[in-house]
Amino acid sequence: MLATGLTLTLALLGSAPKAAPPKPKAELVDATTVIPDLVLDLRYATKDNFLKKQVYPDGARCLLLPDSAKRLSQAADALRPQGYRLKVYDCYRPRAVQYEMWKILPKPGYVADPRKGSNHNRGGAVDLTLVTKDGAEVEMPTPFDDFTPAAHHGYTGGTPASREHREVLRKAMEGAGFQRNKMEWWHYDLPGATKLPVLDVPFTLAG
Repeated sequence: MLATGLTLTLALLGSAPKAAPPKPKAELVDATTVIPDLVLDLRYATKDNFLKKQVYPDGARCLLLPDSAKRLSQAADALRPQGYRLKVYDCYRPRAVQYEMWKILPKPGYVADPRKGSNHNRGGAVDLTLVTKDGAEVEMPTPFDDFTPAAHHGYTGGTPASREHREVLRKAMEGAGFQRNKMEWWHYDLPGATKLPVLDVPFTLAG
């Protein structure tokens, strides 16, 4: 009888529904806490962007995965002796914002399809440029979010100074382990970012 009861108990336990796996945690850090001299120019928190609309809330921050922030700090360390600091245009982007951007411009190549997600939605991408130690702009081949061939890494036009600055940024970022986007001189990805979970944590709750 005891064996029969034990068998029944085990059978019932085996048929019980399994608990759903826990959702991935949004382990994001504020990049300014690891790079104190980081310059913020979060364009999507303003109307000064290709969407011509503010899609980030006031108070948006440069949030990144810990590995992204660590690598960005290494790039910043490499640039300081050369007289440069980093200025970021975009970092982590909640998936809800990606949907808003898609509503405004549902065009792959300009805006990532929110159903698949962008590496920005994963905290594994950063858009950035160089500034001087005093925070002054340096010349780049194009402005941010320019979708012409002039924004490509292989672009040989423009001024020598703009190409030199692009290369200084590239060497620092790739030296820290980031991967460049060949179509956008300002965009760099964390290796393997596409395999990471897409996050949708508001700026006010993350980090």
